[in-house]
Amino acid sequence: MPDLLLVNGTVHTMDPARPRATAIAIRDGRFLAVGDDASARGACAGTPRTIDLRGACVLPGLTDSHLHFRWYAESLHAVDVETPTLDEAMARVRARAESVPPGAWITGTGWNHNVWGAGALPDLRPLDKAAPRNPVALQAKSGHALWANSLALQKAGIGLDTPDPEGGKIAHGRDGLPSGILLENAMDMVQAAIPLPSAAELAGMMRAAQAAVHRLGLTGIHDFDRSLAMHAFQELRARGELQLRVVKGIPQEDLGAALTLGLRTGFGDDLLTVGSVKMFADGALGPQTAWMLAPFEGSWSTGIGRLTEEEMVADISRANAAGIWCAIHAIGDAACHVVLDAYERASEGAVSSAGAPRARNRIEHVQLLHPDDIARLGRLGIVASMQPLHATSDMLIAERYWGARCASAYAWKSLLDSGAALAFGSDCPVESPDPLAGIHAAVTRRRADGSPGPDGWRPAQRVSVAQAVHAYTQGAAYAAGREASLGSIQPGKLADLTILSADIFSIDPHEIRAAPVRATMVGGAFVHGEP
Repeated sequence: MPDLLLVNGTVHTMDPARPRATAIAIRDGRFLAVGDDASARGACAGTPRTIDLRGACVLPGLTDSHLHFRWYAESLHAVDVETPTLDEAMARVRARAESVPPGAWITGTGWNHNVWGAGALPDLRPLDKAAPRNPVALQAKSGHALWANSLALQKAGIGLDTPDPEGGKIAHGRDGLPSGILLENAMDMVQAAIPLPSAAELAGMMRAAQAAVHRLGLTGIHDFDRSLAMHAFQELRARGELQLRVVKGIPQEDLGAALTLGLRTGFGDDLLTVGSVKMFADGALGPQTAWMLAPFEGSWSTGIGRLTEEEMVADISRANAAGIWCAIHAIGDAACHVVLDAYERASEGAVSSAGAPRARNRIEHVQLLHPDDIARLGRLGIVASMQPLHATSDMLIAERYWGARCASAYAWKSLLDSGAALAFGSDCPVESPDPLAGIHAAVTRRRADGSPGPDGWRPAQRVSVAQAVHAYTQGAAYAAGREASLGSIQPGKLADLTILSADIFSIDPHEIRAAPVRATMVGGAFVHGEP
């Protein structure tokens, strides 16, 4: 196969030694040479296949550092209830109920009661009316609440006297009966009653989801779904259909099995590798289950802590000692504080497996930090895995529930200034997996409609385009321990590229999210488009 030569481009390499170039030579799936058109051409053997980029903007392949790919793949087939009104959501459930047999499960995702006006969580009555003959389970946009109807509660065995599970809550109405809302670990009670797809069926759904994220310019993901997703990724890999670099997280409930098998973070190949063990310290902002140092504004609640510090220290210690890194979900300021304490305690006298690199432990989301904790991530070497779209999506409810504390919410700039490593993602399907929308949010702190104004929300935490792209490229690679092969356009690294029609480093920042993706390349092969 001849070498591939890309010329006449606007190449942002993310390599500090050579930040800009116009041409790239590729051989056997890796970058061969990077420089001007003549030098790149000179590195090629024989007559290369040459593509004129016509000035296109070229970035290292963009990676989403936190998403849920099974959930995303299934959401493409589920009922979309991310609607502006409750009535519209129920109309969609009703339409699905009319198209499926009685007794078939109806699942959906995306509802957000905070935009429906009343601000109160819904109950099962609208679902019972919309789908009286089908069990219904709708996951909230946050992923931390489930809305079920009476048939779904019956299938799950949830009744008047069912106790709350540890780390979860079954909400009740004024009549004392379960209301249909299940928070945190209580969601598992209904989800366990929903028939699972086979690995082969899920792989088929994932193949369509893979094509969707390729169209958005993504070349890699860090996935935090449960073990069925790993089976499906391996199914795609065995078929030769996996064209996305996947770092697959380990669910906390599977940590013991991973330790028994001797798995380590980084085990695998260039396409599918073992990532970090995922734990949950708390819930989310929307349903007010984030774990807070002080109550939510206008409330007595400080949220839900899902793990104690002692439990975290124990699992961090045994995972890190075996070469498995950790990724802990923490949104509230109390959750982040306790996670940092746990990481610090676990690091004291820690011993790693022979030959294993020092663990690059992570906090997922880091949405609200006490000001005194901001510098701790850099000092402790903890990766801040954050999702820029959460800030612009959540800004109104963040102000409502956190008030003045928002000065240190979604604090990307402060974390970078303190020396923390930043890796950006989407938490898809909670938010869109579109990395350009994420870069736009990070740089402007504005929504697509321009709100809340030219300076954005809490503008002191905006970052530059270069810093945002770094978090989607080098930051993502560093968080996975793959910076030697990914994250920048340098000779010897894997040839993953995101090619855009507009140079996002020079256009109006508010136009970044609309920049068309011209092509996406993984391992030297175009998986979407061709410039």
